Amino acid sequence: MTPPVVRITEAPLSIEELLAVADGAQVDLGDDARTTIAASRAVVDRMLAGEEPVYGLNTGVGHLKDIRLPVEDLRSAQEMLLLTHAGGTGEPLSTERVRAAMAARLNGIARGGSGASPRVADVLVEMLNAGVHPIVPSRGSVGTGDLGQLAFVGQVAIGRARAELGGEILPGAEALRRAGIEPLRLEPKDGLTLMSSNAVSIGDGAIALMRATRVASRAEVIAALSLEATHGNPSIARPIVGEAKPFPGQIESCAALEAALEGSFLWADGAATSVQDPLSFRVIPQVHGAFREAVAAARHAVETELNGRGDNPLVSIDDDTMVHNGNFHPLVMAIAFDHLRIAAAHVGQISDRRMSHLWDTFFERVVGAGPPPPGWEPPETIGLSLRYPAAAASSELKQLAAPATLDVPPLDIGVEDHATGAPLAVRKTFEAMNLLEEILSIEVMMANDVLATEQEAPAFGGGTAALSAGARGAIDRLGDDRSPAEAQRAVAAELFT
Repeated sequence: MTPPVVRITEAPLSIEELLAVADGAQVDLGDDARTTIAASRAVVDRMLAGEEPVYGLNTGVGHLKDIRLPVEDLRSAQEMLLLTHAGGTGEPLSTERVRAAMAARLNGIARGGSGASPRVADVLVEMLNAGVHPIVPSRGSVGTGDLGQLAFVGQVAIGRARAELGGEILPGAEALRRAGIEPLRLEPKDGLTLMSSNAVSIGDGAIALMRATRVASRAEVIAALSLEATHGNPSIARPIVGEAKPFPGQIESCAALEAALEGSFLWADGAATSVQDPLSFRVIPQVHGAFREAVAAARHAVETELNGRGDNPLVSIDDDTMVHNGNFHPLVMAIAFDHLRIAAAHVGQISDRRMSHLWDTFFERVVGAGPPPPGWEPPETIGLSLRYPAAAASSELKQLAAPATLDVPPLDIGVEDHATGAPLAVRKTFEAMNLLEEILSIEVMMANDVLATEQEAPAFGGGTAALSAGARGAIDRLGDDRSPAEAQRAVAAELFT
């Protein structure tokens, strides 16, 4: 089967296309992008021929920014940049995350702001298509360009460091040789171009965003199942609730709730046990709507960074010059992910609160309803056994909501005296999505436990019926000797993958 191909052109690259490359799609560089790259490089070459100092081109970097470099050292200085900046700790990034970062950097180069030599883009294309994946540490950037991590990508491109090819870890030069790729010969500014980008944060942001999007698409159905389990009031799902305060996320949340409950017994007169429910049920559209708004804001930020020109110095083709600037600072994206984690914590919090009501409902029905009828056996309660782990996860999720964007100290002799914390903001979002998926999957399992106490099974909504059946099926496939933890993981996989 021929793998899909993503073409990088002057047109914006979508997050879905970026993730396709991360998942293994081949890459093609369009003729219009090649023309833009060549025009951008022509500006750099003209600046090289002049006397004007340009950061990282004919000067040092960081606190050496005002030191002019000899002409004969300009190429070797670029390799030195890659060697001296390649710092990082932690476990290596997954192949998916490395490919996302490489594709994001390639797309940035295609925007024309970097002044990269055409061969730089070609080598990135060839590495992606051959499956040469640099070994990149997971920690090493404070969000003012992912310099330390991307330097490893640049090193492999020139035949250094280490890379994975076909599941084998090899020296970079050997990986390129086996893949039939000629190592890159760096021209002035090329080393800086390869590493001076937020491509790791952008790629990670795209992956984290897609996980948050999946959670948002399932959260209302999960809450609706709990509403049915407790015989709650479905009035919160009526369109007027969204229309009366028309945040797009709230309107979407009401619509999702209404769709999940279509055909449910709750719409019948007298089905609800109360005029209005506790707030953890009543404010589902407001809380989940806020989460959807945060997801939308994060998507806009990732898309803008992905297709922006974040280079310093920035090539202006139209003005035939290079501009010193701070576009390497992805603060909008970093803050968007801080915002997203706060919204996620609220979704997790009201899910935890609903689980308390599910717990109460279960024991009211099993214990508080008097003697059970002859032959009745208590239902199996897998979800209820996970109530305390869910509470622990909810507490942990709340801790992750603390901002990641305000804690980076001044660096490099005070020159780099502000940073965005973007990598940490995104990495914490990965952790938050893990916890939120865990919490919501336990809620489904508890709701199913409560529903199993019904003397006569009521009519579910179309969405909630499918959700309930899917969760039960995921558990049944594990067999009788499965643990509650295994059951939870199986349900989470069923719901969120």
